[in-house]
Amino acid sequence: MLIETLKSLFDRDLNKLKLEIELYQYENEIWHIQKGITNSAGNLCLHIIGNLNTYIGAEYGKTGYIRNRALEFSLKNVPRAELINKIEETIVTVNNALNTISEEDLKKEYPLLVFETKTSTEFMLIHLTTHLTYHLGQINYHRRLLD
Repeated sequence: MLIETLKSLFDRDLNKLKLEIELYQYENEIWHIQKGITNSAGNLCLHIIGNLNTYIGAEYGKTGYIRNRALEFSLKNVPRAELINKIEETIVTVNNALNTISEEDLKKEYPLLVFETKTSTEFMLIHLTTHLTYHLGQINYHRRLLD
């Protein structure tokens, strides 16, 4: 049951991320930063994609994804179409990976040490949904400030 809920939440919020990127009136504003705003929507989008591909795709989907976290925040001016394509690929990756996790697996220890102490897979997946939503809210606010 939790797996289906997680799949629904990731699908909903990744599609909302795609919509937010599409809604920018001017593509260059996706990368705009100003005083007090240190991360552009484009960099937050890349960060979300990197995060999910690392902690879900590579770990449970066995995709072989190798993360370059620094690049998520330093890369600039990736075309909107490429961001959207990466979001769509991430939706498929996350969904496929979640299909490999059983309800029993949720209670097991998450294989990577991400925080100060080990957590369950269930905790990590729920954390990833809130992490996505947090940055999605930042992107929405960024877009509305500029538009």
